[in-house]
Amino acid sequence: MSCETIQPLITGYLDGELSADQQTELDAHLAQCEQCRRDLEELRQLKDNLAGMSFREPGDEELDRYWQGVYNRLERGTGWVLLSIGAICLLSFGAFMLVERVVRDPDVAWIVKIGVTALIIGAVVLFVSLLRERLAVRKTDRYAKEIKR
Repeated sequence: MSCETIQPLITGYLDGELSADQQTELDAHLAQCEQCRRDLEELRQLKDNLAGMSFREPGDEELDRYWQGVYNRLERGTGWVLLSIGAICLLSFGAFMLVERVVRDPDVAWIVKIGVTALIIGAVVLFVSLLRERLAVRKTDRYAKEIKR
């Protein structure tokens, strides 16, 4: 066999994925080919080196220091605000289009038209109510300063 056809078998060997026939072919080729034996040894060393590596998790002090930076807090807050505004715009537009199409379609029963309209209006009222509550509680929350953000 040629070295080009053996190269994929070398990585399969290192991963323990070869069949008995493939293993036999690889062993026969390695007995004759010095270059493929060197390639196998280099890949084996590389795999061993990679297996010994690991990522170091940042400690609590590093994370606290990161979140205390004004830029980091501003960046995360701005991202959430923009994401929320975009989601609200798209959901509002979709709800408006749904109500408009359902109400204008003469084939849709009146009960469905009333139900869809009530569902959308109810969701908007609940959202506004929740938003008002969160803003009111935020001003008087005694524990808000105790939580690290």
